[in-house]
Amino acid sequence: MDFRYPPEAETFRSEFRAWLDVHLPDHVQSRGVGGSLDVEHSALEHLHAWNRTLADARYAAIAWPEEWGGRGSGVMDQVVYAEEMHRARAPGTLNPLGLSNIAPAIIEHGTDEQKRSLLPRMLRGDDIWCQGFSEPNAGSDLASLRTSAVRDGECWIVNGQKTWNTFGQMANWCELLVRTDPSVPKHKGISCLLVDMTLPGVEVRPLVTITGDKDFNEIFFTDVRVPVECTLGPINEGWRVAMTTLAYERGTVAKLHTGTRAKIARLIEDARGTPLGDGRMAADDPVLRQKLAAIYLDGELLKLISDRALSAELHGRAMGPEGSIAKLQWSETEQHVAELASEVLGPDALTGQWARDRVYSRALTIAGGTTQVNKNILAQRMLGLPRH
Repeated sequence: MDFRYPPEAETFRSEFRAWLDVHLPDHVQSRGVGGSLDVEHSALEHLHAWNRTLADARYAAIAWPEEWGGRGSGVMDQVVYAEEMHRARAPGTLNPLGLSNIAPAIIEHGTDEQKRSLLPRMLRGDDIWCQGFSEPNAGSDLASLRTSAVRDGECWIVNGQKTWNTFGQMANWCELLVRTDPSVPKHKGISCLLVDMTLPGVEVRPLVTITGDKDFNEIFFTDVRVPVECTLGPINEGWRVAMTTLAYERGTVAKLHTGTRAKIARLIEDARGTPLGDGRMAADDPVLRQKLAAIYLDGELLKLISDRALSAELHGRAMGPEGSIAKLQWSETEQHVAELASEVLGPDALTGQWARDRVYSRALTIAGGTTQVNKNILAQRMLGLPRH
């Protein structure tokens, strides 16, 4: 592995850090939008204004081509960007799925009209996007999806149900996978549609999670008429479009170690200030110290795996299994941190951010690819084990 920050990345770091120091408003600092958008209206307006500020300076989506408002930045500038946003406690954009996952598919597969009409509004946070992929019986086996689209003149008639839809309760648009040819093998009869969420027949039902958030949703489509011109890519080649989207989704895993390692550092600092009742602090207890040391090493291992994945990309090699390995390590480390916080902090971990992290962490071995499916992928494609 050869992973280092080139001089041009450090130049970008200096420029971006200076820009953040000047332009990041105090009232949006630390709100970090990458997760929930289930916030009060006034806060959402502040975050929207911050999104526009990022877009105007071409910092909303630096990996996008310059012609669409990005900077055409390579992977190292993207890593630096993530590090500096985290250092400054700056919230991201209102449109994390749209900018990181859906936009690359539109840029690669979309028509000129689709790009002109959709990308600028996505970049500025004027439109929020969601993905209509998973269904009640088509999650890990996405190609088994049943939501149908039948051609009727210049429209598709869409019927079906999607679930675990992030940001669907506030999305203006949906990248929707539908079955347009049930007579062919399941991977070959899928198309991708760009669906206006205000169309008649679209119904969103929020799913309230154990944390009280409403970011996940069910979406029902009943005789929804979607213009054929809103098809993304060729008809019946939606699987290829979906793989473009998912490739970018999994590629972002390589940067997740920043937040996880910061959380571990916070737990260690909290342990130094948490009394045990016998004159010692939690960080002085030998058993807890050993567990804290182990979780610290888990975080450093996650960074090493991520650096290895980035090194492959920097040297022109496919990311390979590193992305799946990083996802596994991140999911499990986040759960272990939340569990250890309860041991270290005792009742203090039953309220506030640590309490939310404890219950929310259960989702992290499902979100972005379930642990069991990831392990099967690694077993088959990396270790060469038989499918059954």
